[in-house]
Amino acid sequence: ACNPPVGNLATGRTPVTTTTCGQNSTELYCFYPDQNLLHHLSPGCGQPRCTKCNTNQPNNSHLPADMTDDFFANPISWWQSAQGVHREEIRLDFETEFYLTHVIAVFKSPRPAAMVLERSQDYGQTWRPYKYFSVNCTATFGLQDDLIEEGSMCTSRYSDAVPCTRGEVIYRALSPANKIEDPYSPEAQDLLKLTNLRLLLLKRQECPCHGSALVEKPQRFAHYAIYDLIIRGSCFCNGHAEECELANKTGVMENMVHGKCVCRHNTAGDHCEKCAPLYNDQPWKPGDGKTGAPNECRKCRCHNHAESCHFDLSVWLASGKRSGGVCDNCRHNTEGHRCQRCKPGFYRDRGKPMSSPEVCKPCACQPMGSANATFSSSWRCHPRTGFCYCKPGVAGPKCDRCLVGYWGFGENGCRPCDCARDCDQRTGTCFNGEPFFNIPIGGRIPDLIQTPSNESEEEWRWNDHEQGFSALRHPEKCVCKEKVVGSVSDFCQMKYAYVIKARILSAHDKGTHAEVVVKVKKVLKSGKVKISRSNRSIYPESWTNRGCTCPILNPGTDYLIAGQEDSRTGKLLVNMNSLVKPWKAYLGKQVSDILRTGCK
Repeated sequence: ACNPPVGNLATGRTPVTTTTCGQNSTELYCFYPDQNLLHHLSPGCGQPRCTKCNTNQPNNSHLPADMTDDFFANPISWWQSAQGVHREEIRLDFETEFYLTHVIAVFKSPRPAAMVLERSQDYGQTWRPYKYFSVNCTATFGLQDDLIEEGSMCTSRYSDAVPCTRGEVIYRALSPANKIEDPYSPEAQDLLKLTNLRLLLLKRQECPCHGSALVEKPQRFAHYAIYDLIIRGSCFCNGHAEECELANKTGVMENMVHGKCVCRHNTAGDHCEKCAPLYNDQPWKPGDGKTGAPNECRKCRCHNHAESCHFDLSVWLASGKRSGGVCDNCRHNTEGHRCQRCKPGFYRDRGKPMSSPEVCKPCACQPMGSANATFSSSWRCHPRTGFCYCKPGVAGPKCDRCLVGYWGFGENGCRPCDCARDCDQRTGTCFNGEPFFNIPIGGRIPDLIQTPSNESEEEWRWNDHEQGFSALRHPEKCVCKEKVVGSVSDFCQMKYAYVIKARILSAHDKGTHAEVVVKVKKVLKSGKVKISRSNRSIYPESWTNRGCTCPILNPGTDYLIAGQEDSRTGKLLVNMNSLVKPWKAYLGKQVSDILRTGCK
């Protein structure tokens, strides 16, 4: 089964909001600067700053598109609502179906006291909740808090007013409570597939320090504001595509996740949801994300006489569920479920393979001597031998002469001779001598044997070692900026706590963090955490934040790993400052030499 890469679905797409600051006229609003709120040592919130917003003035506008722009290139752009609104809606409409992995919203204002994340699978006609967020789940929504009851639809985890700015709201579609083994099963599609996503912000809250001093015109602080809206996911391809291309009516932008699958496994459609035209010999199935089985579509046997086929359930059941393809619009004068026989008026040329365009030749029957009413009235000759069906007393493969003992070839066939033996075929005059037989001695009509086709079935094999649907298990889809060994001084400056040679055994998503099990093969350096040559865990950045393990760690591969440690917990850490390289003997020697002589 194939998995397209995970990316930010919001990139290149603009959300729709109910209001925007300064959309009707210039508004004055106030806020506390980020640095005052982020430094806990500063007393209170400091002095507020007030400024204006107007959607028609580029320097003073805070539009919905500012939530989904590049947060590296524009870290301090944000969207802001109109003043005084309590209920605000942020909606992102996709041009087709996508798969969601998680949502991250980074607020500039304090996070809402109550909000709902919802999705639609029918382009906005109906909506269902993903998660409720509230300071008090029971009072607001009548639901238990998932901090108390795991798996509950509501959480208070992301509803605190503090931090008053850059507070995050995170939703993960695949959480420990939502365990899904096969990502293409109906249950998985019901959870992960979406065409629209919306955030309903239902209740504003103020920063606690707003009450610490008399604030002039508190309504000027009364707004929602969001720096970034990140929606991680991938195009939806039923396990039959590794990449996607531009769907209809969308612009092109770097890093944009496109929605039209580049289908493999002989499948077709925007989401590889059906078999390709000539590959309907068995029912379509999604790829199996649990076992890795591709469930490819199988080609119909149409002997090169059709460009498409369709699946017929009755044919499938009649064959014992081995073959259900029926060829469409057979060409080259063929017919049948598999274009395996010649049409009426044509016969099989045994000198040519069944796949030849000239395999069916037209019957060459003498019109006067051929019978019109045969047991199949449309057959002018036998479809396998080409022998014509003759009128009474008429003979020959083409029905062009009288049988022995008959004469007077005409519209009504031939008449019997009034003789003991044969007679003249034109006049009917009896022969006195021995009759003349024009059929060779021992001649016979060839046996009509159906010769079986020698086409062999294609063998279908797959690798069942691939397991599950996690970005951890498909690191080859990720793009990470790699650390290089560099110079001796560069290496030493990193002050790595440990340097090891290790084989990656497996990777696990633990919900709050990622854990990679390795077999330590060689210890080049260790710090406070004791490292032995045995199996142990290392801890990379969690894919819940990144959608990928960075640096890349492929199971089954030996790596040189240099990183930091957490001596308090005894954990070996891996992050983007770590050195992670596929193991090479020369690399090990280079690093050993640096450690021995270079770093003093």
